[in-house]
Amino acid sequence: MNNSPTIPTEIIGQYHRDGYVVVTNAIDPDLVQETSQHIDWLQQKHPNLRPENLHHRLVASDPFWVRLISDDRLLDIAEAFIGPDIALFASHYISKPPIDGRPVLWHQDGSYWPLQPMEVVTLWLAIDDSTPENGCMQVIPGTQGTQLQEMKARPDIPSVLGSSIAEELVDTAKAVDVIVEAGGVSVHHPNLIHGSNPNTSSKRRAGLTIRYIPTSTRIVSETTWPCAFLLRGEAEPGINNYRPKPKYVPGHHMPFSGCTDWS
Repeated sequence: MNNSPTIPTEIIGQYHRDGYVVVTNAIDPDLVQETSQHIDWLQQKHPNLRPENLHHRLVASDPFWVRLISDDRLLDIAEAFIGPDIALFASHYISKPPIDGRPVLWHQDGSYWPLQPMEVVTLWLAIDDSTPENGCMQVIPGTQGTQLQEMKARPDIPSVLGSSIAEELVDTAKAVDVIVEAGGVSVHHPNLIHGSNPNTSSKRRAGLTIRYIPTSTRIVSETTWPCAFLLRGEAEPGINNYRPKPKYVPGHHMPFSGCTDWS
């Protein structure tokens, strides 16, 4: 097993107190640049998808995506919150384009997820600097203790998820902007109430959500989940079926540093 470095106790303490925390410089600038190129490549390959909706069903056949979410530096952070046996549940690029980037309405992630128990941690990896001007994430600190609520369909507002938590449950006066520089991550709890404003600025705001689970958490699905990968440690017998990692095929996949190791 990889010997993960110690995550400072104040980082873990803030997560448990507020439901979220920011870790700076999680990955290096070269990998950030490669990931930005990956978003562009995916948009060219899937022109019918909005850039906010490059989601987990694309992961299974994409070796760069799996290489990225398998990066030891990200797994080290996840391990501090969920332990050494780590699998992927889901991953989703939310790339808000300039001017008309859609909002993410207030919600709780865990309300959407078929997980038993709800033991999961999200790393939100900033590919661009994420600021209030380009629609960074906002959170209501401390709401990770709120019971998961039913999300309501919101056809009245074009948005990334198309639904939201009931407005009376959100105290927007307590909202905090989560500013993350490119290469950093925010870590948040599945019950935390959060969202983000539209991007009306002239700059893109791209980030990658990565949902890591301990291998003791069951993905409740009648078929093998489309992006269930064992990433570190040992699988729990009888819990989940994991997919083989995709092979790199020249001309079919985006070339990336080390791609020949995935052939």
